[in-house]
Amino acid sequence: MKHLKYLHKYFLKYKFHFFGGIIFVTISNIFGIIPPRLIRYAFDMVKENLSYFQLINGFAQQDGYYSYISKSLLLFAGLVLLMAVLKGLFMFLMRQTLIVMSRHIEYDLKNELYQHYQRLSVAFYKRNQTGDLMSRATEDVSKVRMYLGPAVLYTINTMVLFIVVIWTMISVNPNLTFYVLLPLPILSISIYYVSSIINKKSERIQEQLSTLTNVAQENYNGIRVVKTYVQEPPVINYFSEESETYKTESLGLVKVQALFFPLMILLVGASTILTIFIGGLQVAKGTITAGNIAEFVIYVNMLIWPVTSIGWIASIIQQAAASQKRINEFLLTQPEIQNENAKNVQIKGHIVYKNVQFTYPDSGIKALKQINLEILPGEKVAIVGKTGSGKSTIIDLLLRMYDVDDGAIWIDGQPIKQIDLQSIRQNIAYVPQDVFLFSDTITNNINFGIDDINFETIENTAATAKIHQEIKRLPNAYATKIGERGVTLSGGQKQRISIARALLKEVPVLIMDDSLSAVDAHTEKEIFTNLMNRWKNQTVILITHRIFALKEFDKIFIVENGTIVDWGDHKSLLQRKGLYFELFEKQQKTKMSNIE
Repeated sequence: MKHLKYLHKYFLKYKFHFFGGIIFVTISNIFGIIPPRLIRYAFDMVKENLSYFQLINGFAQQDGYYSYISKSLLLFAGLVLLMAVLKGLFMFLMRQTLIVMSRHIEYDLKNELYQHYQRLSVAFYKRNQTGDLMSRATEDVSKVRMYLGPAVLYTINTMVLFIVVIWTMISVNPNLTFYVLLPLPILSISIYYVSSIINKKSERIQEQLSTLTNVAQENYNGIRVVKTYVQEPPVINYFSEESETYKTESLGLVKVQALFFPLMILLVGASTILTIFIGGLQVAKGTITAGNIAEFVIYVNMLIWPVTSIGWIASIIQQAAASQKRINEFLLTQPEIQNENAKNVQIKGHIVYKNVQFTYPDSGIKALKQINLEILPGEKVAIVGKTGSGKSTIIDLLLRMYDVDDGAIWIDGQPIKQIDLQSIRQNIAYVPQDVFLFSDTITNNINFGIDDINFETIENTAATAKIHQEIKRLPNAYATKIGERGVTLSGGQKQRISIARALLKEVPVLIMDDSLSAVDAHTEKEIFTNLMNRWKNQTVILITHRIFALKEFDKIFIVENGTIVDWGDHKSLLQRKGLYFELFEKQQKTKMSNIE
């Protein structure tokens, strides 16, 4: 139960629902225990008056006496029916408070988990798989809701019913009550033992469900690769194997439950037998009436469902505890990037790296070593280097996707950690290397995160990114839905829509991380021409492999093995005939070969 303590704050939030539910449960059970007593009175009345009724057989008084007994029994039946109606009414109110409370908490818990996901750093998403994140926010929260609703409801109902029924039974006959409750210690030991087994099995089931969800999600996302390599049969077999594991674990839990519930009924049945046997002996002695036996049998049967539900409740609680443990693992995970005592500032674009070093925390790869660079406001800067040289990592640190291990980054004369994280990202437009588009219209993808923008501005921005005409040729133009991750578009189209999204932001700093790799050289040149007219006072950082577009850039930094090995403008770098010159020569030869 320690993992479920996290939910106490929600019980406090919905305390009126919770305590209202307890009151309605109590009242419902009070109306539930009155009928057995009425039945006892009716049973004893019939038994006591039966001999007298037979005695006056043939006399005129017999009809009147028969009418009296009939009316009395009808009165008892009416009272029993009234108690049932009142009990049903308060059971309805009980569910309207406790079950409704569970739905509210489910809603709050899902929102809390989703909001917490948004706060976590990029490193968290690299460590954890998407399917697992989804499983915890859906399946695990649903398991917890079963605890918050049905399990809490029936736990309270069972406790109240036990207290009320046992108190009533003791008030009638303590000796008979003792024998009736004799099987309860065996019941308690059984519940404790079986609950621990259920808990362990539930944890394994939820973990396997996460694996199954992740396998499905990954294969759906990579369906093009799967079909291209004709790997449908192996993928289906792998999914079947994981499903078989999930089925085996689930059946193991079902077997435990299948043995547990009959045991509950057996123990309740033993109580009924003891009631009739011991009660019959006491009736023979004259210490109780036959009506008391009938009353006790009804009380015992009233306990059948609560006692049987103990196993069901125990199973739900253990499954919920296993699920809440998994949820807590993420909810208690703190983002590596903290935003404490940060100032909200308007960034101008003066960026300085001083002796920056960085090693990826999960892989241990040292990505950057002693990076020193300065970018003045309004400068157009390119970062060039081979794949894996550390170019994108430099940008990740500027966006605070990660924090530096050593050294410092300054923006407009202030350490980056002293500037509000949201302020940094709001003042930087970023076109990532791995372009991501949402399953929505093209318009909504371009104006993502920007409110109150007119359509003409969107069109002008798309034209700057050289994608406007292609959008107009689509069936619904800008209203075209592009499918998951932009699956209906080509790589170049997705990149240019992503560039349009960044340009629409109109912020002091624009970063493009190799975001024209899928665009042909002619289109790239046209885009750069448009951008040069638009950039003007904007600080621009371009990461690229292509060199021909960099002739007009103010600074070009050459990165190799996590270090800046050279920098300058296009002309000076060519004159030094270093790594930049080698890259230029290779690309020049490739260009000439393509022309030939």
